[in-house]
Amino acid sequence: MIGSRSRASELPQSESVHKKLALKAFKKIGLHDDEDVKFMLKGSKLKKVKSGTWKKSRWMKLQEDGLSIWCESRNKAPPTFSVMDIRAVQEGHQSEVMKKHCNSFSAKQCFTIVFMGNRTTLDLVATSEEEGKRWVQGLKKLIQRVETMSQREKIEHLIHQHLEKADKNNDSKISFKEVKNLLKMINLKVDDDYIISLFQQCDKSKTNKLEEHEIEEFCNLLMQRPELEEIFECLSGKEHWLTVDEVESFLQEQKEMVTKETCLHVMQKYGLNDNAKHNQILTQDGFMMYMLSPDGDVFNSDHDQAYQDMTQPLSHYFISTSHNTYLMEDQLGGPSSTEAYIRALLRGCRCVELDCWEGPHGEPMIYHGYTFTSKILFKDVITTIRDYAFRVSPYPVILSLENHCGQEQQAVMAQHLKEILGNMLLTAPIDGKPPNELPSPEELKRKILIKGKRFQTSGSTPEQQEETADEYEEENVKNEKKSKKTLMSELSDMVIYCQSTHFHSFDQTWSRQAAHETSSFAETKAKKLIAENGPTFIIHNTLQLSKVYPLGSRIDSSNFNPQEMWNGGCQLVALNFQKPGMEMDLNKGKFRQNG
Repeated sequence: MIGSRSRASELPQSESVHKKLALKAFKKIGLHDDEDVKFMLKGSKLKKVKSGTWKKSRWMKLQEDGLSIWCESRNKAPPTFSVMDIRAVQEGHQSEVMKKHCNSFSAKQCFTIVFMGNRTTLDLVATSEEEGKRWVQGLKKLIQRVETMSQREKIEHLIHQHLEKADKNNDSKISFKEVKNLLKMINLKVDDDYIISLFQQCDKSKTNKLEEHEIEEFCNLLMQRPELEEIFECLSGKEHWLTVDEVESFLQEQKEMVTKETCLHVMQKYGLNDNAKHNQILTQDGFMMYMLSPDGDVFNSDHDQAYQDMTQPLSHYFISTSHNTYLMEDQLGGPSSTEAYIRALLRGCRCVELDCWEGPHGEPMIYHGYTFTSKILFKDVITTIRDYAFRVSPYPVILSLENHCGQEQQAVMAQHLKEILGNMLLTAPIDGKPPNELPSPEELKRKILIKGKRFQTSGSTPEQQEETADEYEEENVKNEKKSKKTLMSELSDMVIYCQSTHFHSFDQTWSRQAAHETSSFAETKAKKLIAENGPTFIIHNTLQLSKVYPLGSRIDSSNFNPQEMWNGGCQLVALNFQKPGMEMDLNKGKFRQNG
């Protein structure tokens, strides 16, 4: 018989040292008695779907640490992933793959795991609706638990998750080289001398390898925060604990608004010693748990919700913006996918880009023109935007349309926008007022705005208007001559507050007072304007929106530093969301607050 045997029997069997440490970590999660989680621990054979012809049975099982999931893999992809890497779990036929290839299965059997970063989504079909329900419920419970974990707890679980991978020769012992590999796996940057010191301190057997109890001691020492211990010792003195009054005094020094009751709540919540709780004192372990928890975070958790005044004109706000949103990888040959829109919107993006081109069978497509990127249907993207636009924020979403379609397919685009988005789509000025001032985010809640070209006056005819994309022209000036497309009134009429207009001068903009107009600038042009006319550019941006986008030469989807553009008051600073790095970290930090 020719073929390959099922790999279900090849589930990783952890050695006792790894299993013991993993079980300790699992108990700390507090879900070891949950029925859905226990079901996941037993494992299931699920159908993994990639296309209409690629549907393979794969074994999937929650590991002993409670946060790692082993998924049978027959390629080079890592077989284990962490619950901490999951952004969302979609139920039913929501993903692009599910919509196209899984209609023959009940929606209750189907679910999709969407990951953070660039990892490909996992589309799965359970053998029964009950099995699908168990996995979805279990995953959501684990994700909710992760959201409440402190940074220390997360690092501890990452260590347990990677211990077995680090033990290359499977001898249940960890060499110094394997320790360094472990730290590299979890992206934990620690000084070499410090690691050598910890390793030698724990190597009681003097074998140059850490065994079971030594590994655990090493993990505990690695989790230590000397700077926090120093603070605790300074506060507690010789007693080695803190009283309610001392906790109150410490928090007041940090400008926290606290009472004795709130301090006592902190001590009861984070204290690890029952006797200490009973005697109303906080030990060092409890103090560390508090300082590394969301409650002790330097970020004000109240700012997770909208706390700023959201009644000012839209031009008074910075807006999280994505460039070429449809791309998953580079700008020349990478795949286009609706999943890219899902990822951007779930990360709080409020302005997404759609490059629209003529497609077969009368259906417009979205892709990066004159490149080898794959193509996706315009209507699929609009459906995805409808489903995810307001999952994480109620504030408006702007669709930046780059229109390269002829009249017929422009009409199709307009029809899809109206029919799919329905009442979400803004098609008239708020309260019927002329758009001489931009409305506020509060007035535009749960509305989708179109950014694009619009007829300048009521007397204009379609033949007098040219639909040219400023951004596209600057990026692809070598690829095509200036494209002239007749703009159809169906699309023009949908552009209310974000009319794409070529920038001529600050004087002209200010004299016209056209708040509804929006100009786009390549990063080099924006830098030049900021350097030469910074204060004037800022005043310009109090009136209308400005969009800044990466140069076309950034074919690897790299990003520019957005801070300089924000300093100039530019609201729509477009970045390649698929490219991790310092620039996207800045963007994440910028929009971390205010819901």
